[in-house]
Amino acid sequence: MRILDVSMPISAGMPTFPGDPGVTVRPARQLAGGDPYNLSVWSFGSHAGTHVDPPLHFLPGGAPADQLDLAVLNGPCVVVVVDPARPRIGRDDVARVPVGATRVLFRTANSVRWARSEAFFGDYVALAPDAADALLDRGVKLVGIDSLSVESDPAEKYPVHHALLGAGTVILEGLRLDLAEPGPYNLRCLPLRLVGGDGAPCRAVLVAP
Repeated sequence: MRILDVSMPISAGMPTFPGDPGVTVRPARQLAGGDPYNLSVWSFGSHAGTHVDPPLHFLPGGAPADQLDLAVLNGPCVVVVVDPARPRIGRDDVARVPVGATRVLFRTANSVRWARSEAFFGDYVALAPDAADALLDRGVKLVGIDSLSVESDPAEKYPVHHALLGAGTVILEGLRLDLAEPGPYNLRCLPLRLVGGDGAPCRAVLVAP
């Protein structure tokens, strides 16, 4: 059994989506200062690093992070590699998803760029609206991607988020998939149990068969 951590490390100054709070860490107790133990105060947004988008993120009255079905977040999944020359994930990329797959993680050119630099880049590869519709037609219940947002929409209408979350499909963002070969895995993903959370950072790993 091989376990591959596909989570983004959380650290002070790490990249966050533009407009989101930054990550800060400050010591509250320090051994070096004569305290009996070390204790730190961490501050970050609910969508920092690798995180889950629950329906509440975009839908009034939608389910929050602490009410997500963990059975959806854990189980067989498939990693689909998108041609690195493609600027976005389209319907034809979804056509390569095996029939019956309910959890799909897309590895794009984003993963290689994250591996080279941790600076945020605005021209990330994202999911096109027709690809979201195609995934829903296939009955996919979890969509993961190696960018801090599943879509890029300067108009801020966010049709992909609305389509997926409105259908009850969970979104997993901020993955690091540069070492994940295409094919089947078992996904293990546990978001923080944030009561009423509009999002939740998580630790996500792939277990190779």
